[in-house]
Amino acid sequence: MATYAVDPDEHTLHGFFSPDLSPVLTIDSGDTVRFRTLDAEWALEPFTTFTPGGPPPGRRATTKVEGPIGHALCGPVAIRGALPGMTLAVHINAIRPGSWGWTWAGGELVDGEVLHFWTLDAERQYGRNQHGHRVRLRPFMGVMGMPPAEAGQHSTIPPRVTGGNIDCKELVAGSTLYLPIATPGGLFSVGDGHAAQGDGEVSRTAIECPMDEVILTFQLHADLHLATPRAETSQGWLTFGFDTDLDVAARIELDAMIGLIADQYGMARVDALALASLVVDLRITQMVNQVCGVHAVLPHGAIQH
Repeated sequence: MATYAVDPDEHTLHGFFSPDLSPVLTIDSGDTVRFRTLDAEWALEPFTTFTPGGPPPGRRATTKVEGPIGHALCGPVAIRGALPGMTLAVHINAIRPGSWGWTWAGGELVDGEVLHFWTLDAERQYGRNQHGHRVRLRPFMGVMGMPPAEAGQHSTIPPRVTGGNIDCKELVAGSTLYLPIATPGGLFSVGDGHAAQGDGEVSRTAIECPMDEVILTFQLHADLHLATPRAETSQGWLTFGFDTDLDVAARIELDAMIGLIADQYGMARVDALALASLVVDLRITQMVNQVCGVHAVLPHGAIQH
């Protein structure tokens, strides 16, 4: 199997999803790609000042890919043989954050707004802001996904069944994300690095940061047909639901989890629901991206069979 590299430049950077984008790289199932990504705001350097109401200062990357400027994404990568109805497994081998990041806060719950500037220590896995607060790092990618089948340029802000701005803190190194494919080739893109985030992403941002290294291995599953994303982590299985209504999102991911349990353990859906009520946790992935996300967690070994 081959290994490739994709760095952020004016040819690989784009700020939207589209089935009409030309791939910057075409790989085979089983191949690995080593990405380097910018922060969500396309910054080329750390910044230490902030003007309330204005964009973060500093130099910004540019792109020759015409279209909306959302999150700074790298790609897209096409997978030979990928067709609508198949599933793309994205194994996250390694994620290494850069040396700096930022967190914005403001809105209805507080007076004013603020930016915290972070110095990140990838070796010791902690970050420290300008006020001396220290937090543990658990880096993951906020955006991993593919475009929907519909033509046009699609925003990077909301998550979709084909992935995108999922913002799930469980998708760390060692995890595998399974995404339904909606367009030939898949056209996978990645960006929006997060050094740390809590469930909910309540201030609308995590520690937003560039990533020095994101190593992903891609595997096609022609016989696995998913309606929504799922993931396997070291802790257990996850299913996802997305909707503008948080309750609807919860029902979507619960329906997916009931199906997963029924399939894995060879039982009726009603029995799967009974067991889910005992061992499955529902968590708010994020509620700030126009479309809310909820994920269900089934711990490994929770059901003995």
